[in-house]
Amino acid sequence: MKYLTLIILTLVVGMVSCKRSTDHTQILAEAERIAYIFSDSALALVNDIEPSDFKEDSLRALYHLVTASAHKAKESSMVSDSLIRFSFDYYRDRDNNRFLQSGDLYALYLFWVGDGKRALGLLDSIVALPDIPQRLMIQLLQSRIGIGGAEFDSKNNLRYIKRLLELDNDSANQIEYTYQLCENYQYAGHGDSALIIIDRLIDHARMNHLGNEHFKYTYEKVGILEEIGRYDESNAQVDYILQHAPHNSAIPYLHLWKALNYFNTGAFAKATHELAIADSCAKDRIDVDNNYYESFVGPLREFLEYRKNGRIKLIQLATLNNSQRDRFNRMESTRWETEQNALRQENRALTLKAQNERNTAILIIVLLASIIISLGAVWNIQKRKRKTIEAEERAETLQKMVDELSAPATPSNGHESLRRAMLQQLGIIKMVAETPTEQNREMLRKISSIGSDTNGALVNWKNVYEIIDNLYSGFYSLLHERYGNVLTEKEEQIIVLMIAGFSTKEISVITSQTTATIYVRKSSVRKKLGVPEKEDIVAFLRHEASV
Repeated sequence: MKYLTLIILTLVVGMVSCKRSTDHTQILAEAERIAYIFSDSALALVNDIEPSDFKEDSLRALYHLVTASAHKAKESSMVSDSLIRFSFDYYRDRDNNRFLQSGDLYALYLFWVGDGKRALGLLDSIVALPDIPQRLMIQLLQSRIGIGGAEFDSKNNLRYIKRLLELDNDSANQIEYTYQLCENYQYAGHGDSALIIIDRLIDHARMNHLGNEHFKYTYEKVGILEEIGRYDESNAQVDYILQHAPHNSAIPYLHLWKALNYFNTGAFAKATHELAIADSCAKDRIDVDNNYYESFVGPLREFLEYRKNGRIKLIQLATLNNSQRDRFNRMESTRWETEQNALRQENRALTLKAQNERNTAILIIVLLASIIISLGAVWNIQKRKRKTIEAEERAETLQKMVDELSAPATPSNGHESLRRAMLQQLGIIKMVAETPTEQNREMLRKISSIGSDTNGALVNWKNVYEIIDNLYSGFYSLLHERYGNVLTEKEEQIIVLMIAGFSTKEISVITSQTTATIYVRKSSVRKKLGVPEKEDIVAFLRHEASV
């Protein structure tokens, strides 16, 4: 009963765990499906899931894959996605598509924490793998180009951009890839190639009446022309933009380009004039990042000062450098704090999980103890009830036997004479006296005149065997001789009492055994003697004795 309870409890807990696991699987599958389309919704779906609750590594890996994918889609910080490494390692030999996705996300995480070189190395090793699906290859190459641009790896970016142009037929993406190709040609020192591409993009924007793109590409051409030393043409492009877009946000930078062009041609007065206009335009404009603007203007200002006075002051450059360093330190501090917050949240989650598991364990132990105690109480009640029923049946059977023995002797057949003679041989008085209840005392009074010589035993089996042999032509002797090495003494006694016509209940009383035990011993006798299931044991033995 106790083992059954444990099994049932284990099954219930297992079913609950399986249900929770199934729910998590369904939620994560839906979140993965929409992670790149509705990233906020995907994060909302997994928000209430605690990854430390997962028993299966597959769920843990999918959880980190989903959250990192949503962060990438939102273009938000991935500093908290350090465990995407677990997904990357888990899917390596299990799911190629998810392995590639997690590799892409792991590279982005490395970039976010400032390890751009490792990110590029990882992506280079992944895109070199064979049999990558086109969709995933496009995704990997896009990440490689983005990180490569930030890490000034323009030369390697060129070949990856060209692969993207071959793979991705989306027209909008084709334009973006072409623009990226132009930028990387420029940063790689191939200004002539960059100029050819930017002219093509300008023509495309003009023909399709794309005003913003036309302005962006023309502005980019200004810098390309300056890089390859075509300063007059660069200034002409600046004047074109100022004429056709006089109120755009890049005006301070346009005058800065003119100042730089004049400086490179030796027209220092004009350069100083254009730089003053640039400073005036940048002043108090909320759409101009002062630190970014000063990072370009500061060096040029100092060069002009040197040309004018023959000396360079580092104070302005130092101020700019300190400002940029402070900004970098703030960014690093923010990143570190984000990581620490993620670790603290994870520790809190693990602590809460441990507390919940401890409380759950205590609850299960209390519940299990209550069930065991309850079942033990029920078992004891049933046991007492069975004992009471058995005692009543025993007393009833004993009463009948006493009444039969106490009745006046009348002429009877051999069978009834045998029963009466055997009853006289039984130690009924001793059996009743062993339990001196009021009911048994009454029985003792009734059978006080019955004689029985058992020599201290409950039954004088020697006399019983002699009676059986006399009445049934040596039945016991033949039984013992034939089956004595097979049957036990108690089984022989049961057979003798069955021959004498005693019922199962009476046999249980006479032999001081329970009724259930008598049934078990009868089954054992049947098997040992080869008595068919439907044949009576007594009839079978009488037939065997007559053969």
